[in-house]
Amino acid sequence: MTKHRALIVDDEPDIRELLAITLARMDIDCVAAADLADAKTRLKEQTFDICLTDMKLPDGNGLELVSYIQQRHPQLPVAVITAHGNMESAIQALKSGAFDFVNKPLDINDLRNLVAQAIKVGEGSEATGKALIGNSENIKQLRETITKLARSQAPVYISGESGTGKELVARLIHEQGPRNEHEFVPVNCGAIPTELIESELFGHIKGSFTGANTDKPGLFQTANLGTLFLDEVAELPLQMQVKLLRAIQEKRIRPVGAPQEIPVDCRILSATHKNLAGLVEAGTFRQDLFYRINVIELKVPALRERTDDVNLLVDHFLKLQSAELGSPPPKLSSAARDALKQYAFPGNVRELENILERAMTLCESNVIDVGDLNLPAATSIPIAPTRETHRDDSGELQGYLDDVERERILQALEQTRWNKTKAAKLLGISFRALRYRLEKLGLDKD
Repeated sequence: MTKHRALIVDDEPDIRELLAITLARMDIDCVAAADLADAKTRLKEQTFDICLTDMKLPDGNGLELVSYIQQRHPQLPVAVITAHGNMESAIQALKSGAFDFVNKPLDINDLRNLVAQAIKVGEGSEATGKALIGNSENIKQLRETITKLARSQAPVYISGESGTGKELVARLIHEQGPRNEHEFVPVNCGAIPTELIESELFGHIKGSFTGANTDKPGLFQTANLGTLFLDEVAELPLQMQVKLLRAIQEKRIRPVGAPQEIPVDCRILSATHKNLAGLVEAGTFRQDLFYRINVIELKVPALRERTDDVNLLVDHFLKLQSAELGSPPPKLSSAARDALKQYAFPGNVRELENILERAMTLCESNVIDVGDLNLPAATSIPIAPTRETHRDDSGELQGYLDDVERERILQALEQTRWNKTKAAKLLGISFRALRYRLEKLGLDKD
């Protein structure tokens, strides 16, 4: 097996020697360059698996080298060595296309982790989980951007309306990246009570507060060497935003009640359906944290912006849902398909999935028609609706559809004196499908 080779670019002999010794212990050959011109010469003469460059060089800076490599050797991951605490330079490096950065004075363990991940990027990683369904141009572009971002360690802020699939995008970035053998840890910041957020994220030690009967690792520790996905990050209270910023910048956390900090190494991806820049202006979200997590913004399109994908998504969800129920997927009438293509989907892909799930329960003869979809009367696509409107409309629609479905199932059960087998036959669905719907609607009486 061919040994990996690294290019080390630094004008300080001691740093070059330290890096070379560290990498040699990882069985990586090293080639050193003292300045930008020397580095470019080496790149023309040989191929490398990783490049480590100082930010300050005698004849330029590391950002110039990052740009040069991006143009001529795009598959080569570059890590930039920056002065401790200079986050502005580090963020500049990531925006320029650097794989990651490492602070001086160098932490050998951090350096080894970074190099191992960079080498893996060069070898390529494949996604193993869910797919992003669609053939529209903006979905094709989104897939290409995900592949590119997976090769970096830069924090990514995923924006988009509720139900567009922001967590799926985050998971794909993780799965296609070098951390995919470690945990992907999603956390909904809005679902954790304020008084428990610090303990959930950073962990706690036994006796640190009432009820802390054992040591408990936090989500940062669970995601160590993997990816931490902070969903609805806008919901974090200001006092927690300060601690989160420090954890991200220093790559260290202090569990509640612990006497000292512990190192953590996880990639940070975040998302919210809210306008984060607007919250910064309003003073409810810290500007420095926004600057840190929003190194790269990735927008997930609304479903009404890719109506050509509706049919593909319909077939995908019907196949998945019918497989869960152990029955063949139902067919959609042409009128039902037309109605879905005309509908605005304020709740986006998640709403489409819910609509089809209900329709499968209510349809007869294994054919879903327009009436089974229970779409609201106004189905035309609106012009630039607001995010909050989408959220509220989606909630109202979901409640309405639940009520319609509950009423129809209750009618069938009362008509058959709660004989579930007969009720399922009356509704034109399988007994298993009825049991599934009863449980979801809270109607599963014994």
